[in-house]
Amino acid sequence: MPTALEGWRIGLVGLGLMGEPMARRLASAGAALSLWNRSIEKAEALAGEFDRVTAQPSPRHVAEASDVVIVMVADAEAVRDVVFDPIDDSWGVLHGLAEDGVLVDMGTTGLPATRDYAGRLRMTGGNWVDAPVSGGTTAAADGSLTIMVGASDADFARIEPMLRVLGRRITHVGAVGSGQVVKTANQMIVGMTIGAVAEAMALARRAGVEPGILREAIMGGFAQSRILELHGARMATGDFQARAKATIQRKDMRAAVALAEESGIDLPGLMTNASLWEDMVEGGFGDLDHSALILAIDPPEED
Repeated sequence: MPTALEGWRIGLVGLGLMGEPMARRLASAGAALSLWNRSIEKAEALAGEFDRVTAQPSPRHVAEASDVVIVMVADAEAVRDVVFDPIDDSWGVLHGLAEDGVLVDMGTTGLPATRDYAGRLRMTGGNWVDAPVSGGTTAAADGSLTIMVGASDADFARIEPMLRVLGRRITHVGAVGSGQVVKTANQMIVGMTIGAVAEAMALARRAGVEPGILREAIMGGFAQSRILELHGARMATGDFQARAKATIQRKDMRAAVALAEESGIDLPGLMTNASLWEDMVEGGFGDLDHSALILAIDPPEED
């Protein structure tokens, strides 16, 4: 792994909770890495830590120094801003990406925006890949992300070695946009499963069994899941420090609702769960971890 990306010129735009550990993985694998972040101090700190890492003044400069540019920002609007720079029309990735360069969007952007952005980039000679991830910050740090890739066969083959540094399960799920469909389905399952675990724990507590005991008792049975293991533990202990904010989960559930409507399918369970996330954020819990959904379902009693 230390020299897996020797000779690669990679750009990364966005050094948030996921982007920073991903940057460390790429730099440690030997890539020449160009970075931009709205808070330039993060990029400068990494540049001071690794020999072949440089902080750039804009997304355009990142693209000019790279053959492949990863975008890892919060949402579709943020992707639009850093790629196309709709204000000045001069500083986005689009303005520096070489003809036949590859842009890899690894955030949860959604299908309609991905189709739009990919078409706009294609008109300038660039190639769009949507490769959203699952696994959280721990998986980003240890290179065990699950990556769902929407791309042409040629583009997937071109970037697969880079993705292997970042993830353990990499699946080419179809053409551009397909990765966002799969990620939306993934986030739908996550949101609904968190809701199921939260409701079960709330029920147990109201009926006289502590949530931690419930979790311990059913781990190993058919109800076991990664959500029960990790998020269930947070619910039981009340540790709601944000690993993934509830506002982000609400955004993902809204994307699932929109995709269901576009696809012409009625999903009543999704609709019910999506309303819980709306209630949670509107109730003032939006900056907490998404496991804090239990607070919206069964608020703690006031002293």
